Amino acid sequence: MTPKTNVLILAGQRSKDGEPLPDALCTHAGVKWKALLPVHGKPMTAYVLDALDHSSGLQKPYWVSGLDVNLLGGGLNQSPSADGPASSVVEAAQAGLPYPFLVTTCDHALLTPDMVEIFLKGAQESGADFALGLASKSVIQPAYPETKRTYLKFKDDSVSGCNLFYVKNENGLEAIKFWRAAQHDRKKPVKLARRLGIGMLLKYVTGRLTLGGAFVHASDNLKVNAKPILLPFAEAAIDVDKPSDLILVEEILSKRHG
Repeated sequence: MTPKTNVLILAGQRSKDGEPLPDALCTHAGVKWKALLPVHGKPMTAYVLDALDHSSGLQKPYWVSGLDVNLLGGGLNQSPSADGPASSVVEAAQAGLPYPFLVTTCDHALLTPDMVEIFLKGAQESGADFALGLASKSVIQPAYPETKRTYLKFKDDSVSGCNLFYVKNENGLEAIKFWRAAQHDRKKPVKLARRLGIGMLLKYVTGRLTLGGAFVHASDNLKVNAKPILLPFAEAAIDVDKPSDLILVEEILSKRHG
């Protein structure tokens, strides 16, 4: 029987001495914490919690990093936060967050139970220690041609992250530790590839590296069984990161909820 999957929601933001630094979205909305940003009438994180609550296979209570859980109404486990999302995941695991666990973010306001369940099913069936949710440009661009996303361009596909991660065990946490070391390069594919070796870098810059090949190489290099999980939802790759994202997300939610 497959054990239920624990959940970590990353809800932190850049801060100094425990106080959040000014954020354009927060300043405009008159809120202190991005996780509480009003989106189509309710706090952004409420959409994430609602999607998780209606997904099967998850273990409650969920864990939250970077925000006092009392601000979300309680009923959640407080997880320690650190300098950056990857570090916060590592801190959570070391503080007792049980394996296996799913990681998502507070700004994933378009998250749905279908996204969660399809990602989780794919991750579990893959047998991976670590799995990463991705959506293809061919799925995202036709649905939302106006949205600007960061794509990793491979020989066979161009993909964007979906803020969904699966960590099965301690071995899978090694992929998060690599992310922690490389997080400053997450939007710089060439620098990211360079961290995994010159062979992978050369294949990437010459357009010969496939998505599957990248994960095979990364798995061998990190001694981790890592797999990509492609999701058939354009909305899975859209989060609330800037004012234009907020406008788009509110438009989508208005249509979704009539």
